[in-house]
Amino acid sequence: MTVTPKSNLLRQRGGKVPTIVQILPAMVRGGVERGTVETADAIRRHGGRAVVVSCGGPMVRYLDRLGVTHHRLDVHSKNPFRWLQIRRQLKAILVSEGADLVHVRSRVPAWVALPAATALGIGTISTVHGRFVTKSAFKRFYNAKLLKTDHVIAISNYVKELIASQYVGVDERLTVVHRGVDTDLFNPEKVNQTRIINFVDSMAIPEDAPVIMLPARATAWKGHQILLQALAKIKDQPFICLMVGAGDGKPAFVSELVRFGQQLGLEGRFRLTPIVDDMPAALMVADVVVMPSITPEPFGRVALEAQAMGRPVVAFEHGGAIESIKHGETGWLAIPRDVNSLAAAVKAALDLSPRKRKSLANAARQHIEAHFSTETMCRETMKIYRRVLDQNAVKQGEKR
Repeated sequence: MTVTPKSNLLRQRGGKVPTIVQILPAMVRGGVERGTVETADAIRRHGGRAVVVSCGGPMVRYLDRLGVTHHRLDVHSKNPFRWLQIRRQLKAILVSEGADLVHVRSRVPAWVALPAATALGIGTISTVHGRFVTKSAFKRFYNAKLLKTDHVIAISNYVKELIASQYVGVDERLTVVHRGVDTDLFNPEKVNQTRIINFVDSMAIPEDAPVIMLPARATAWKGHQILLQALAKIKDQPFICLMVGAGDGKPAFVSELVRFGQQLGLEGRFRLTPIVDDMPAALMVADVVVMPSITPEPFGRVALEAQAMGRPVVAFEHGGAIESIKHGETGWLAIPRDVNSLAAAVKAALDLSPRKRKSLANAARQHIEAHFSTETMCRETMKIYRRVLDQNAVKQGEKR
């Protein structure tokens, strides 16, 4: 596939097209994987060549559509006895692809890839996507490998502070690049009525019931139970709560959540659904989107997507939510783990007048476009790539 570069930001001296290899455990559905695809596309548009290495997964097809080379390799294996063999295979890939830069997006790929990249004189970058909390000396040692690169990207100020508070000497190599949302895909003006109707029909949503939505993986820390407790506080007013993604949980998780909600008197007021394919259409149905994670989110993609769609967002005032939600302007930040505070915030969102709802929608959309678009995320990442490519060129020149 021939691509006309949007810019020559990544082009090296003499017009050389740099090859940038991103390495992550797998190409399954998730924010890390989506960011990998978006970055690969940006590499091409800015004059580079993109390669991805993972153990495979359904999102490889998105790389195929872009014409991005993908190598399948067991870089997800947590068995250290296999790392030497996998590293040899990866080293061969890096040589054959003529890699100029390696970008690792998880700890195991860091352990496998960084020694190979260093041995070949290739520049390295890592992105810390998680909370990066160390609970033991071993964990601290294991996590630290992700920081042994020429530059480190943190997805939020919250993650950056966690890293800086635990590891000395990283600050000068550490940059925050907030995750972005595709404001073209998540655009209320581009979601037609047919898509919305299809979603409503698939969920059998009552026409007259305000919709409270919690899109999240089926895991306890995402706050499903505390949201149910908050809803029990306001059950005198009409609503239906859709817990999108919770229906994909293990049977024990699903049955316990249903039982808990029924005990609170919310039978018929909430539904656990599988992950949906058309998230923009789903968000158009929501009157309020809730992100009640009981432990801090490293950043929180849901908040970005909801605000891009002009939906009011409610989250706890900790972690990355503080950086993406403007309290009282684009959503509400409740007191962490406080059921009453969460209930009050959800109620405030439901009670918005049509005029105030429209005003908030406009403010939220503008906020995301200005600060948290995919284009902004990719542009800042390309600048870091350029800097590391230049630094490594100087370093390798000095060695010669």
